[in-house]
Formats: sequence, C-alpha cells, structure tokens
Amino acid sequence: MAILKSRKFILRPYRKGDESSLIRNINDRHVYRNTCSIPYPYTRKDALEFIKSNKLPDAGKKMINFAIDVGGEAIGGIGFREIKIHRAEIGYWLGRKYWNRGIMSEALRLATDFGFKKLRLRRVYAIVFCRNMASARILKKNNYKLEGVMKKYTLKDGKLIDVMIFAKIK
Repeated sequence: MAILKSRKFILRPYRKGDESSLIRNINDRHVYRNTCSIPYPYTRKDALEFIKSNKLPDAGKKMINFAIDVGGEAIGGIGFREIKIHRAEIGYWLGRKYWNRGIMSEALRLATDFGFKKLRLRRVYAIVFCRNMASARILKKNNYKLEGVMKKYTLKDGKLIDVMIFAKIK
C-alpha cells in the first residue's frame, strides 16, 4: 500500500505496534460521538482486531485504511470502504488533541487524490452526522458537495440519527 506524505504527517498502513497510540487517540467519547463504527471504550482487543483486519490479503479490495502518523504515532485514521469499481465511501477520525490544526483537511485532500488517481474512482462520498458541523466544514473545504440529508439513517447508542451525504465527483 502507498505512503502519502505531507509536511505535517504521513498517511501509512496500520502496523503492529500502533495499538497503544490508537487506543490513546481514539478512546475518547468526543471522537466516538461522531463515528459510526468505532466502539467505546476502545480496547486493546479492538485495536489488535482492526490492525489485523487491515492486513488481510482481501482487505485492500474492499477497504483501504491509512493511519495518520505524526512522529511515529497513529493520531488518526482515514480510509475507504465499500470500494466498488467507480465509487467508495471515505471516513476518518482524529485524536481530539490534534483537532483544529488543519491535519484532517490535508489528510482528506491526500486520500481523495489517492482515490481518484490510484484507485481510479469517479465518486468519493462521505456520510456525516448532522450534528457534526466540523466534519461538514472539512468536506466543503475539500470541494465535496452536500447531496442531501438522510433521515434516521443510522443507529447510534439506541437512537436513530440523521446524516448528511457529501460527495466529490471526478
């Protein structure tokens, strides 16, 4: 898998040894609150399973995940799932202490470019909880367009949540 470089961080595959930094950065109710599939509390077992799932030979065909690495530490993640011939869903998270530094905006730009150039996608889309305006701003900053709101789209903590769908088309 590719390694994508920025001046602030690198996007690289998850690797053995990322467990501690993953747990430290993802095990936060504020991070959990705005994600669909990250458990809370996030355990060592969760980290080991996630890293292992990204190393499966078939994983790259259905999903590709990058660790956002600053100084050798996985401080966040960004990746594609539901990869089809021409489209994929992009999702991301970032440890709270790294919020508001422009890291996720740049990571989204790099990952989206990777999706269009290397994966030859024509459509990259993101599903964002309606309450998560920070994520919506990051998508808009990267020229993703709001396509609509899907009512009661996902279940989170026993409640049905409305989501916005954003997409970027090549």
